[in-house]
Amino acid sequence: MRLDGNVGMQTSDFDYNLPEHLIAQSPAQPRDSSRLLVLSRDSGTTQHSRFRHLASHLRPGDLLVMNDSRVIPARLMGRRPATGGKVELVLLHRLPRRSWKALGRPARALQPGATVIIESDAGDAGEARVLERRDDGTCAVELEPEERVLSAGHTPLPPYIHQMPADPNDYQTVYARNDGSAAAPTAGLHFTDALLEGLTEKGVHLAWVTLHVGADTFRPVSEDAPQAHKIHGEYFQLSPKTADALNAARSEGRRIVCVGTTSTRVLEQVAQSAAQDGSPVQPTEGWADIYILPGHQFQLTDAMITNFHLPRTTLLMMISAFAGRDLILQAYAEAIAQEYRFYSFGDAMLIQ
Repeated sequence: MRLDGNVGMQTSDFDYNLPEHLIAQSPAQPRDSSRLLVLSRDSGTTQHSRFRHLASHLRPGDLLVMNDSRVIPARLMGRRPATGGKVELVLLHRLPRRSWKALGRPARALQPGATVIIESDAGDAGEARVLERRDDGTCAVELEPEERVLSAGHTPLPPYIHQMPADPNDYQTVYARNDGSAAAPTAGLHFTDALLEGLTEKGVHLAWVTLHVGADTFRPVSEDAPQAHKIHGEYFQLSPKTADALNAARSEGRRIVCVGTTSTRVLEQVAQSAAQDGSPVQPTEGWADIYILPGHQFQLTDAMITNFHLPRTTLLMMISAFAGRDLILQAYAEAIAQEYRFYSFGDAMLIQ
């Protein structure tokens, strides 16, 4: 069944079986030695390559759009003062008046008015006070003293990665510069400075957006119908320089290639304002809450570089909207047969 619209669509339509040994636990070394599956949407054919050869699959004039958000040490470990029970918080983004939106567990310990003692290797770092609980399962917390509590944080890792790399920078892109993500924009992990330099020498243009990735990006959809899932907003910025680059590429008929679902989400969010009438892209910032399902008409994305995603997730649904669910699942089946590495530290796809 090809899902070009979302009528009758079920979350189970985006399921597949992955052998556990194909879940990458560490990044490729060097970064650009990872494998690259090149998928043609027009012909349905695939090629097997290496990420270091990306330039041979792009065209001079292509505009490569990357997310420059940097992962912060957003995972705080603590305890309840009365019982000593363990509590974990993951900071998502800053709120007004020095508070933070956070995910936490166990939920019963995070009722309004509750206090969590935040621990560090050097002892207690301070407190997190719960200000409110929200309908989406998050809470607002105040950190005191904020600077010291933040210094006690750890880099969050997806639940399927069991150990932090020896070098924490392995979970940052080489171009990360704007602090704010609770998870890495992983499609960018394959790039090296030398590879970026080689792309520009070929005539590929580079541009950056910022989208601070939330921790629920890996969360599978639990509802039977994907439309019933509530997607969390993520803060983004698109600069005047990038807006100009996007407008120039559109007017000159050059391709826009998004690095990752995060960059895609920014561009398609912005495209809701610069819609099909061809109005120029404007520099903007705000909350990306667009939910891209099969049937979505992509406005600013001509090709996409992405990793291999978890089953039943909004990320898998997004790339299925871009290339068709059947074609994506066929490509995934081929990647599994060829023993590609999956998820955050895994290999990559170029869909064009």
